[in-house]
Amino acid sequence: MSIQVATGDYDRASTLRLRVVGWVTGGAMLAVLMAGLGWGLIHAESEAPATLVGKPAPELAIRTFDGRVYDLAQLRGTPVVLNFWASWCVACRQEAPVLAAAANRSAGRIQFLGADFQDSDQAAKAYEAEIKDPYPVGPIIRGSYRDFGVTAPPETFFIDRQGNVISQVAGPLSDKLMTVYISQLQT
Repeated sequence: MSIQVATGDYDRASTLRLRVVGWVTGGAMLAVLMAGLGWGLIHAESEAPATLVGKPAPELAIRTFDGRVYDLAQLRGTPVVLNFWASWCVACRQEAPVLAAAANRSAGRIQFLGADFQDSDQAAKAYEAEIKDPYPVGPIIRGSYRDFGVTAPPETFFIDRQGNVISQVAGPLSDKLMTVYISQLQT
């Protein structure tokens, strides 16, 4: 006596086996990916602390498009608002009027600096020709945005007279936020 299997039963069994193998393979790949991600998060080494608040500002100098150099170390004794920006950054364009107004209101009391972030000279110059910031801006020539922990612009650091970071803001500043952070610098 021989047992005959209908073709439809064989196709269903084959399809079921393929599905099981696919799910098992996908699950194994997901487990490996998650394990790697977990290990990376646990063993991550950061180039800069999560926050610089309460710590001395890292070394940084910019060269303006007309050739002047501004160095944070040389600005000790003066509060500084350091903004990291880029020509390709939409939020930077949105906050530009806020920074300009605050810089104009604080002229002579607080030094504003704009550090160009991962930009071409041509694009940065074109952006600055359009925006016309009333404070020094330009590419970083000493130090790095990485030392500040910046991953994307805009990011702004408020640095007191002693050179310590008292606040940092990731994202665009509003007039209200700017007023609050500026008042902390003047105390």
